[in-house]
Amino acid sequence: MPLVRIDLRRGKSAAYKKAISAGVYQALREIFGVPENDRFMVVTDRAEEDFLYEQSYLGIAHGADFVMLQITVSDTRSVEQKQALYARIVELLSKNPGIRPQDVMINLIDVGKENWSFGNGIAQYLV
Repeated sequence: MPLVRIDLRRGKSAAYKKAISAGVYQALREIFGVPENDRFMVVTDRAEEDFLYEQSYLGIAHGADFVMLQITVSDTRSVEQKQALYARIVELLSKNPGIRPQDVMINLIDVGKENWSFGNGIAQYLV
């Protein structure tokens, strides 16, 4: 059910990108109870001129390994679950591939179940 978009600066290895996607998926499974095989992710590495962010925002200094995560999910989670997800993602990504917590930006988008179709032109969650 989640759709994850991962944006980062060009030049990272396939293993680095795979570690990010694996960490996000693990956190989604642990905190949001996402089922096995429910993994839909897009990883985009961008040229420096196409990856714009502030070096400092809200007192947080961002470095060269800054990564933006945008996660679209069904609107069924509490504020506490969302906060736990953010913390778990940062914890996992700091271990592998070694991204500083300050360099992980997460944007969560809640949508109604009617906003999902996984194929065949059917809103599977409404059937």
